[in-house]
Amino acid sequence: MATATIEDLHPDMLAGALRLLDGPDLASLSCATSRFRSLVGEPDLWRDLCLSSWPSLRHPRLIRLLESSHRSFFADVFASPVCTLPSFPCDSDEEASLPSELISAVELRHRNSVILSLVAETDTSTSWFRAAPFRLDAEVERKDDGGSFFFSPEELTLSWIVIDPQSRRAVSATSRRPVAVNRHWITGETVLRFALVLSDECAVGAVVKCGEESGEVREINLVAEGVEGACLSGREGLAVLRSAMEGGRQRWKEEEEDARRRWEEFEGRRQKRKETAARMERLVDLAFAAVGAAAFLALFAFVVVR
Repeated sequence: MATATIEDLHPDMLAGALRLLDGPDLASLSCATSRFRSLVGEPDLWRDLCLSSWPSLRHPRLIRLLESSHRSFFADVFASPVCTLPSFPCDSDEEASLPSELISAVELRHRNSVILSLVAETDTSTSWFRAAPFRLDAEVERKDDGGSFFFSPEELTLSWIVIDPQSRRAVSATSRRPVAVNRHWITGETVLRFALVLSDECAVGAVVKCGEESGEVREINLVAEGVEGACLSGREGLAVLRSAMEGGRQRWKEEEEDARRRWEEFEGRRQKRKETAARMERLVDLAFAAVGAAAFLALFAFVVVR
């Protein structure tokens, strides 16, 4: 009696079963047999997976932009980037190749329930954007009932995908879980940081501000900052994101385990540089004070001797 295998199932049954798998499982399954490779290569399968993972992709412009390219999009954004820090400042040729527009697809979840899903389009071609500190804003619609977003901030997860519509490349620009949760000492707002350290010298990440009592999401934006503590310029931030889009990717589990540790190390390097700069300033102050004192004593001695 012949033994039936999974490949003997009707294609519709196999297709239904494949829709229950996530991206990494689909990629592994495609390596099993040629038939599975053919089934996993169906564009509709990856489109449905992307739309279920990131509801903001249902935006009309993104539907047109990502048509028939959802598999490559998933490969770009599912895992965190491995970035090679570009050289600063950018020369004229490099600046001309920077993205002239960025589209942000943002999902904020609490216990896997989407509480915020939006798309923001940013013109990055202006001289004002490229000279100012790098910042992408996602406009949050305020609710009349402030308590509608009440949650425990530590249980939030975030997906902020940055898309270059010209090259059709994308990158996940934040950690999935917050790497730091603080309270603003003046306003009392809870400030969450979802950061991704791209190199020893820079990091990108989202800052989410929530109301003190209601827990309402009041503000969310994406910034890029250097280890010295200063924000990167728009021009530098675009160069970093472009490098991240074009670079390699690391496995998702490594990102989950690694994001907070890398951020703590980044903060440690930043603190050491601040302490070094403060010591240098004190030494310079002492040197100027010593020179001033020596000049005064020399003048005093000259007057006395005369």
